[in-house]
Amino acid sequence: MIFESNANPVNSTSNNLNLNAAVLTIPQLVLRAAELYNSDVAIEDDSEKISYAELATRALAVSKSLIAAGVTPGDRVAIWLPNCANWVIASLGLQMAGAILVPLNTRMKPTEAADILARSGTKLLFVMGDFLGVDYPAALAKLLPVNVEAQVIVSARAATSSNPLRLTQTWQQFLAMGNNQTSEIALERANAVKPDDIADLMFTSGTTGKPKGVMSSHRSCLLAFTQFVEILGIEKGDRYLVVNPFFHAFGYKAGWLTCLIAGATILPHKVFDADEVIERIQKDKISVLPGPPTLYLSMLSHPKLEYTDLSSLRVAVTGAATIPPVLIERMRSELGFKIVTTAYGLTECGGLATICNPDEDVNTISTTSGSAIKGTQISIQSNSGQPLGIGVQGEICIKGFHVMQGYFQNATATAEAIDNDNWLHTGDIGMLDECGNLTITGRLKDMFIVGGFNCYPAEIEAVLAEHDAISLSAVIGVPCERMGEVGCAYIVCKLGHTINEQELISWSRERMANYKVPRHVRFVNSLPVNASNKVIKTALAADFSA
Repeated sequence: MIFESNANPVNSTSNNLNLNAAVLTIPQLVLRAAELYNSDVAIEDDSEKISYAELATRALAVSKSLIAAGVTPGDRVAIWLPNCANWVIASLGLQMAGAILVPLNTRMKPTEAADILARSGTKLLFVMGDFLGVDYPAALAKLLPVNVEAQVIVSARAATSSNPLRLTQTWQQFLAMGNNQTSEIALERANAVKPDDIADLMFTSGTTGKPKGVMSSHRSCLLAFTQFVEILGIEKGDRYLVVNPFFHAFGYKAGWLTCLIAGATILPHKVFDADEVIERIQKDKISVLPGPPTLYLSMLSHPKLEYTDLSSLRVAVTGAATIPPVLIERMRSELGFKIVTTAYGLTECGGLATICNPDEDVNTISTTSGSAIKGTQISIQSNSGQPLGIGVQGEICIKGFHVMQGYFQNATATAEAIDNDNWLHTGDIGMLDECGNLTITGRLKDMFIVGGFNCYPAEIEAVLAEHDAISLSAVIGVPCERMGEVGCAYIVCKLGHTINEQELISWSRERMANYKVPRHVRFVNSLPVNASNKVIKTALAADFSA
């Protein structure tokens, strides 16, 4: 049951939502956008400009090729690409074919990507040929799981395969496959997609040490981010520089999908670089620029700032446990944003649960993440699951239309995350004020955030356990002026083994995404544990600060 926002103001906050929206699937959204925005530019990537009408045509072409390749509704199709136009086109095409999107983090090592491809049962993979000096197909060649029947290399790199039994194609070869399929067949498949069908399977790490696949529906994506568009006032003609990676909900759902809802122009940006972002704001007349606090801090400290025309900037959205009020003020006064606000969400609720009204005062925007979006309840609960009062800290729990359908093929983990009353237990700690605004005060789990990326100690510790010299490890998040937080690994070496800090950091860089790599290493004879033999990480944090 969804309560009115004042139904129980001490224990929870919520609003009502009319679920009878006309457009409730992403394929419907693509087709509607082609009609409404037609010749308006949907994507501007380097020198290429793609209109909304052409975007629908290109997405249908991908859908036809997927149908020809034997992809059926419910099949998983993965994308391992940096932000680019073809990421959006491939995603829309596979969703129009009724398939489920599986985004892969471009910072993953091949072993990490192969694990997700295997556990998701991915049938086809769209992969970059060369990116940041890495030959992705070559790196993955010996690890590619047998369930991946074909891969499409989306770059100028020559398509080769170490396994001749599996199909490997260039983007152009793949598109040619659909020439024998009619547009009517593709449209029929697109129109057959139901609002509660799974739109995406986004893998998020957790305390178990293995990323889990979050299943989210088309309906939940569109209803949540239609509100996002309305609250922020994003509109046709806006130019949205999407710096946040497309494999993350911030770059995908709050990024390019939001543009399709609003009729704005998507400008993909592959890798954050303060110089490039500053230049693009002026050159490309950027009006919408969401990102983590580190993005804006980098801009504010940039030497070219005072010489750059930032007059086009209008909308900014950020989020973190703590944001100094002075940052919000400087984003308005020095960067020129007219709308600056904060929001909170996690993959398990589609990426958006609360958002702050942009008209609120600076202190509210900087110290809270706003109130629940319509159709959502936020409850602060004790360890025993009891609702807590105003200003009392506890676990942030969410109930609403956008809570995930569950973790893919993991009923046990789903039951641990969503209780019998349908509350999603986020693992974050926070409190509500008398107006229903949520303040995040900590994390029930050990997760820490490195430059906007969630890091889970259990996952990092699982990799460190593979090192021959390591007996025990414990990872904590520690403060970092530039990144917000970074990892610190406390290591107990095996008897007769030694390793130094730099060696371990280098070893880690070869085996895990860069943001997960510990920036500090402390060697100890033993780890502090409690009566249950669990590591007392608060003691490690105190040791680091000493």
